Amino acid sequence: MNQPVLITGASGFVGQALTAHMLELGYHLICPTRQPLTTQHDDMRNPLITGLDAQTDWTEYLQQAGAVIHCAARVHVMHETATDPLSLFRALNVDASVNLARQAAAAGVKHFIYLSSVKVNGERSLPGHPLSEEDIAATHDPYGLSKYEAERALLTIGKKTSMAITIVRPPLIYGPGVKANFLSMMQAVRRGIPLPLASINNQRSLVYIGNLTHFLTHCLYHPQAKNEVFQVSDNQDLSTPALLKACAQALQVKPRLFAFPPGWLSVLARISGRPGIADRLCESLQVDISKARRQLGWEPPFTVAQGLQYTAEHESSRN
Repeated sequence: MNQPVLITGASGFVGQALTAHMLELGYHLICPTRQPLTTQHDDMRNPLITGLDAQTDWTEYLQQAGAVIHCAARVHVMHETATDPLSLFRALNVDASVNLARQAAAAGVKHFIYLSSVKVNGERSLPGHPLSEEDIAATHDPYGLSKYEAERALLTIGKKTSMAITIVRPPLIYGPGVKANFLSMMQAVRRGIPLPLASINNQRSLVYIGNLTHFLTHCLYHPQAKNEVFQVSDNQDLSTPALLKACAQALQVKPRLFAFPPGWLSVLARISGRPGIADRLCESLQVDISKARRQLGWEPPFTVAQGLQYTAEHESSRN
């Protein structure tokens, strides 16, 4: 922990939590951002940069860094409006990442951790067959494809240089400050909105933000993390109804679920132009984290119940 760790995306959902976690552990951090971070710390430098692309010059910061955790990305967009989204995803998720990694290797950085996504493996898993790191990539959208292309390019850099590369593929990340669909779901449960999801029989993996940040720091100096890909989750998969009930318990409200044929849900979602919503509610998407547990000796420190409780408390404090 003598050399600082450079974190990209420190202003984002994962980046903020990771920065707070690592400062608590005593790390020295370099967190370049386009806007000043709202929280400052004696052990954190927050230089301002104009942008993150294939031309960004990282020399000044990488000469001081011992490791990089690359969280910055163009994230999955629910309602994409760009005419060529793949080019936009590649520009940040692939080209900018490769540029950063090449400069890091040239500067003598020892370890580069890349936050990827389960979307490299696809949108669903077969019942009883969780996705593993060895499964063939099955990307279904430009975001997943860009993450896969970045993984391949970064692992190639790891093989050609002395810098270790670690790829981490999380499923849905939740925790205090979560937004988008997970926040909407929690708000619907808190308001007591009846949800037609009681008949869904699926299994989905999640990862609490505290478990993810713990895993990222666990990888930093672990010799068995070099040039490897890891899945990460809470190691407790839930059906959609079970997740909603667990959210209700954390929010201290009564869940209001009723039965409705899942097939009809899919039809209605497609009619409304939002087929992806039905897939995420009805399909299974499990990941196997046995490699991380076996090879790195890692266990998630937080249970799903704890993660949801902390998330619920944070959201309640904002209302």
